[in-house]
Amino acid sequence: MKKDEKTLDRIDCEIISLLQQDGRISNIDIAKKTNISEGTVRSRLNRLIKNETIQIVAVSNPIKLGFTIVGHLRINTEPGFIDQVASHLKAIDRLWFIVATTGANTGIDAEFIAKDLEEFNQSILSKINQIKGVTKVETTLTLDFLKRKYDWGTANSED
Repeated sequence: MKKDEKTLDRIDCEIISLLQQDGRISNIDIAKKTNISEGTVRSRLNRLIKNETIQIVAVSNPIKLGFTIVGHLRINTEPGFIDQVASHLKAIDRLWFIVATTGANTGIDAEFIAKDLEEFNQSILSKINQIKGVTKVETTLTLDFLKRKYDWGTANSED
């Protein structure tokens, strides 16, 4: 944990839970529901965002937004290259989710969106295959989103 980060307390968990249920809820409404001041809500939200505990965005369905190629990549790397590969992957705009993973091979999982197959090949796949340390790339395409749920609370929730 970084020096300026602190453990989530009950109020942080309540704020996060309320935002997971409705990302448009106002600070005033959060304050009323948690029995704290609006200023306290604002400062806590700023800290949670700054520490990357939460990110407040509109979660969209890329298929309904016109992206015809949506999917998942499993990127295997040579031992010792995962940080270097991850650094290059972060620069690829169409990769929106990148995580280091465990498994049989050292690797990174990423999720991507592309307007079409040509953009996928040029803007994603060809760039990844040129990164030093990448040994294999496996692609899985998303046909449809069957469940997407983001209101799981926190591990500290008393739900």
